[in-house]
Amino acid sequence: MARVNVQEIINLTPRLLNIPFHHVWYSYDEEADVLYLNFKKPSHADDSELTDDDVIIRYEKNEVVGITVLHASKRG
Repeated sequence: MARVNVQEIINLTPRLLNIPFHHVWYSYDEEADVLYLNFKKPSHADDSELTDDDVIIRYEKNEVVGITVLHASKRG
């Protein structure tokens, strides 16, 4: 049986409750070290912006529908 650090997940709860989205889907590409967060499914981004800290914010009709975090494992 796989071990899960439940306390680590519980520690995320306050942060998750503070984001302005009620649904969050995520996936992590370990080889590329990229974390994908989606706030709407299905979403069809029609615009995006790359921030100075290597985060891509994806928009659909001027609404944020997802965030892509590059170099995810190297963030504190």
